[in-house]
Amino acid sequence: MTDSFHPPDLHFAERVRASFQQQTVMATIGATVRSVAPGAVEIELPFRADLCQQDGFLHAGIVTTVVDSACGYAAYTLMPAHARVLSVEFKINFLAPAVGDSFIARGKVARAGRTVTVCTGEVIALSQDAQRVIALMQATMMTVFG
Repeated sequence: MTDSFHPPDLHFAERVRASFQQQTVMATIGATVRSVAPGAVEIELPFRADLCQQDGFLHAGIVTTVVDSACGYAAYTLMPAHARVLSVEFKINFLAPAVGDSFIARGKVARAGRTVTVCTGEVIALSQDAQRVIALMQATMMTVFG
């Protein structure tokens, strides 16, 4: 995690966790917030067979959903208390099949602007004896007021 950013809202971690709890999709897939720091968020997702595609790999859409949220919440940590966050663009590269006991999605802010924040994300598959980066994301998030 990085500590080079200075959030305008000292209660950013509580705000991120409260917002995360409102995301029904995260509850549906069983994702939880693992850590929150200025400009960085980690989300954990245990493997579930009901979230897989036909070959038994965690579905690409699920992988994308989790890392998009990690990037969005990383950006959200640096936004004013009364702001909301919205994904406006992202690109994801899948590096390996999503196979593991659990997955960690890490979102980090690369550049925080007043309206637009650029983030990077990665998804790591964890198994008993290995960790493997399976996906990389670059995302643009927008600060929304009102």
